[in-house]
Amino acid sequence: MELVKLKDICEFEKGSTGLAKAEPGIYPLVTTGADRKTCNTYQFDTKAVCIPLVSSTGHGHASLKNIHFQEGKFALGSILVALMTKDENRLDIQFLHLYLSQLKDQVLVPLMSGAANVALSVSKIQNIEIPLPSLGRQQEIVRKFKSIVLEEDELKSELCYQKTILKKIRRQILQDAIEGKLTANWRVENLEVESAKNLLKRINIEKNQLIRDKKIKIGQKQAPSGEVNNTFIYPSGWEMPDLDDITQYITDGTHQTPSYTKSGRIFLSAQNVKPFRFMPDDHKFVSEEHYQEYVKNRFPEKGDLLVGRVGSKGETAVIDRQVEFAFYVSLGLVKTFKALTSPEYLAIVMNSPYGQHYAEGNMSSTGASAGNFNLGRIRSFPIPFPSLPEQKAIVSKVNKLLKLCEQFESQISQNQNHAAQLMQVVLNEAFGISSKPQSKLTNLEDEVA
Repeated sequence: MELVKLKDICEFEKGSTGLAKAEPGIYPLVTTGADRKTCNTYQFDTKAVCIPLVSSTGHGHASLKNIHFQEGKFALGSILVALMTKDENRLDIQFLHLYLSQLKDQVLVPLMSGAANVALSVSKIQNIEIPLPSLGRQQEIVRKFKSIVLEEDELKSELCYQKTILKKIRRQILQDAIEGKLTANWRVENLEVESAKNLLKRINIEKNQLIRDKKIKIGQKQAPSGEVNNTFIYPSGWEMPDLDDITQYITDGTHQTPSYTKSGRIFLSAQNVKPFRFMPDDHKFVSEEHYQEYVKNRFPEKGDLLVGRVGSKGETAVIDRQVEFAFYVSLGLVKTFKALTSPEYLAIVMNSPYGQHYAEGNMSSTGASAGNFNLGRIRSFPIPFPSLPEQKAIVSKVNKLLKLCEQFESQISQNQNHAAQLMQVVLNEAFGISSKPQSKLTNLEDEVA
């Protein structure tokens, strides 16, 4: 194989289309981005490799994300250059695209310069030397690469499908849990436990005592939209109280715009809560004075629930660690009876398809509060409510099943990583990257044989 400079085998022409002034049309417009735009005029009618002449990641950093192959009639942005073969019997332009796109970090990026506006000059590209096999071998490499890409795409599609199925399985686990399907045998074997009806009576007694002692106030409910209660089928012996009926109180965070500080007390918002995940580590700070004001009548504790109200459709997590914090109006606080209910079970209900459907159907859609999960409707959320021992049994069963799902997902992610690594190994072998720099294509013969 001979070593040739690109200027000896390619024509070079810079793009002439200003991206800001380009008028949309019927012709592809190649830009530095991954996707094509359109233009009402064209500059080229050929096959070309299109290389950006500016860094993809802004000032002070050299990088190239996309090297494009384009054919037919197309326009080219003014900050790119097109490389076209001088002799189609000597160079397959798709081979050059494959070579430069796969080795851009080794071949092109090191040639970029500039302290602020990092750029790549056409003259430097022209002087790049590449090993050039015969035309037949180039075409065979391109065919081999396309075959590899097709196989990789099929594998990625299969792994993506597996993840989609796993997501559905997770949702079904949660739905089956709150319909009593996971604990049907448990109920047969545990007929002597306290009934849900008696448990509700005890909760009611304790809540009324807190109200009489003026420790809590009666929460205002708001009738849910739709026939939520009538569409849910739950096992005999379960009850269907509203969430407010089985908790101490439900409120939200401060409505005041916080004055953040560099240090002080922890302040959280909806971004700190995802389904089943309480994430207080990435937080902001407020002063001690504001903290004391914000937590007045809304002091969160371990075992309480946080519910996403704004920008989050009811996503719920149990506060699973002892940490003092104030929180914003975008979060709702469900103060639980820790000894009488399972907070983890309530989180399962809230994050289940049933719970998500309720949240989505009861978001405010008009006025300044658009997109809010109103407290009145959170309080009115009908909860499928078994006995306390069965709540705990459901939590245990769900945890085991979701752990299996996590293991499966980890295996899928590993397979995705292996697929990506395999693709890179094949390409490395094709271009001899693992060999010494002067023999870029020494392994090529074996790869395409």
